[in-house]
Amino acid sequence: MSLKIVVLAKQVPDTRNVGKDAMKADGTVNRAALPAIYNPEDLNALEQALRLKEIHPGSTVHVLTMGPSRAAEVIRESMFRGADGGYLLSGREFAGSDTLATSYALSCALRKLGKIDVIICGRQAIDGDTAQVGPQVAEKLGIPQITYAEEILAVENDTITVKRRLERGVEVVKGRLPMLVTVNGSAAACRPRHAKLTLKYKLAKTQSEVQEAGNDYTEVFNNRPYLKIDEWSVNDIEHDPKWLGMSGSPTKVKQIENVVFTAKESKRLEPTDAEIDGLMKELIANHTIG
Repeated sequence: MSLKIVVLAKQVPDTRNVGKDAMKADGTVNRAALPAIYNPEDLNALEQALRLKEIHPGSTVHVLTMGPSRAAEVIRESMFRGADGGYLLSGREFAGSDTLATSYALSCALRKLGKIDVIICGRQAIDGDTAQVGPQVAEKLGIPQITYAEEILAVENDTITVKRRLERGVEVVKGRLPMLVTVNGSAAACRPRHAKLTLKYKLAKTQSEVQEAGNDYTEVFNNRPYLKIDEWSVNDIEHDPKWLGMSGSPTKVKQIENVVFTAKESKRLEPTDAEIDGLMKELIANHTIG
């Protein structure tokens, strides 16, 4: 059986490089101050989608992401690895969305795509660590969900079988399609870029990017329809404006504290028993431990 698969992916700030300018005064992330990367667990989700595509001939994998124009890079990266295309949901109306508003916008976009067999996403994003968006999307679409997936074992006869990795062990569950699956970071790592696909899709762009590229690129884009990345604004989805962006986001950040370690807060030890014993006594004395 062929499957229509959609991967929900997010471009996130690289939290390994958080500095004093990482947050704005209103409590939102200052994304311009941080390098952007593909959310790690969404890459695990993409791999599971691509494996299903390989097993079921005729299946398609598309990526849906929400964000500014630069978020299209997530879709290109997915196409380099085997995805068939993607959709960028972008506009000022979506800015400042918390998990509730994000899941609402994504669910509206997914409804526009029609019947989908499997929706796959990472368990959580590293910029929020809430693990709420996937389950909320499933609830808003009225479809079942399987969380903490480590491997999608099979899809047959409209039934999906998934291995879940939990704190105290592993379990295998089955459910009926359509299904939303959230994938753990313990799942198989995503395959690297494919050289031929990278060459084929390196010029893939959204309409906004085409306009920025100028007339020289427009001719190339028009002659190669496979380079088109669909870009949707708020006007392309059926929605209630009060549930989008800041107005649809009840989560508010009350206080932000930046903790930046400096060299004076570090201590270099020699690999000897005496040095380690001294450190332990110091940590106990200042109540860091014990």
